[in-house]
Amino acid sequence: MSIEFLLTSLIVVLLPGTGVIYTVSTGLSRGAKASIFAAAGCTMGIVPHLSASIFGIAAILHTSALAFQIFKFVGVLYLAYLAWAMWKESGKIELNSTSQENLIKIVTRGFLINILNPKLSIFFLAFLPQFVSGRSNGALPQMLFLSAVFMLMTLVVFVGYGLLANQVRHFVANSPSIIQCAQKTFAGLFIALGVKLALTER
Repeated sequence: MSIEFLLTSLIVVLLPGTGVIYTVSTGLSRGAKASIFAAAGCTMGIVPHLSASIFGIAAILHTSALAFQIFKFVGVLYLAYLAWAMWKESGKIELNSTSQENLIKIVTRGFLINILNPKLSIFFLAFLPQFVSGRSNGALPQMLFLSAVFMLMTLVVFVGYGLLANQVRHFVANSPSIIQCAQKTFAGLFIALGVKLALTER
């Protein structure tokens, strides 16, 4: 594993995408524990994409226009649904969001956010092989190791984002208007990301 892989992965993970926005919004409105579950869900959502890249399944999305468009359409619809749900719930701070039912819902949403993004499979298909050493025997063990490192980095960074959002939550807990503005902003960002995904070509 090279320093280039670690630095590039860190930059990719730090960039604000759907997973970061979801984790931050969860930490802001529902607290630290909920944000950790959101981060875990988002991290689990990249496992299928990493697996598809390692075992070549991602090439189907890269070569099949129909498969990519179907995958993309479902992802756009789900982002629109999340934006609507976030807009509807704006202004609320859920003090009892740590029930098992709520946490399962939070993890599931995070998982679906990433698994329904076809760009991730294509990204990993192009990204991981760059850091596989041709001098080493067996590309598969290297790919699996790099994937594990990327997942761990994703989880740590996302948890950090969520915990920072939770700290902000303490300052705005008594200001529903600020929470409402933030949640509506997040809802707008999900719409923007959905539009961006809809306009994405393979």
